Amino acid sequence: MTLVILAAGLGSRFGGSKQLEPVGPNGEIILDFSVYDAIYAGFDRVLLLIRPEHYELFRENIGSRFEGKIKVEYAFQSLEKFVSHVPEGRTKPWGTGHALLCCKEQLLHDNFAVINADDFYGRAAYTSLAGHFESGSSELCMVGYQMANTVTENGTVSRGVCVTDADGYLVSISEHKNIELTKSGDIVSHTAEGDVALSPSTVTSMNFFGFTPEFLPILEQGFYDFLRTPHDELKGEYYLPSAVKLAMDAGHKVKVLQSDSKWYGVTYREDKPAVCAGIASLCEKGLYNQVADVPRL
Repeated sequence: MTLVILAAGLGSRFGGSKQLEPVGPNGEIILDFSVYDAIYAGFDRVLLLIRPEHYELFRENIGSRFEGKIKVEYAFQSLEKFVSHVPEGRTKPWGTGHALLCCKEQLLHDNFAVINADDFYGRAAYTSLAGHFESGSSELCMVGYQMANTVTENGTVSRGVCVTDADGYLVSISEHKNIELTKSGDIVSHTAEGDVALSPSTVTSMNFFGFTPEFLPILEQGFYDFLRTPHDELKGEYYLPSAVKLAMDAGHKVKVLQSDSKWYGVTYREDKPAVCAGIASLCEKGLYNQVADVPRL
């Protein structure tokens, strides 16, 4: 299996290259733990989706550290890929759906998982998803988190709010861009129609999906359809959950593998102390003793 890591984001809210921000007790970055957990779960290849201008940065500071431990390859997201005309003034990437599409040629023969570079998902997520495919299942899948385990006290976040059926399959997923953990401890989604209270146990997508190669034509057609429909030409994005919905509409079932793990991510610079403390706690339990064997920056 291949682990695709989407690392082409600009990190504008964090104010720097948050993918390379040390968060572990020995200077580890989140990617160190992600790759380590993937190896533990049985993945044999990592495919880093990055911007072309960041190749040397990632090869020297990330890829080289895992030589001999897992196969590391690269794919590149650029505005021109799969696009006949880039609107004048467009500088923003086309979104997570387009990012994965840029990996298409390297994903034609394997089942694969997709994660964000700056999210710490927890080992159970990797072993659960790997087990899903190792069982022989050809169904698509998604790791679902409890909403309470994915919010931050330092600002609003975007999350995929999910509905599942009685058998644990995804019914719908909707993007909420302004979810806030209030001072009273409530979780509120601020929408154009008004505020919506969310249960702490709401099933939440953190862009950790498992796909088969059969998903790729749906992903590609979805992007072409996105380009042909009205959207903000300078900032509009083709999101991965939108492509998942298209797959569901085409008859694919998506199994939700629920996780009660705490998600960690540095969405805002103020998040870093809590992330460092949470990861340090896991290291103290012995889960990541060997991560320190990976050469540091």
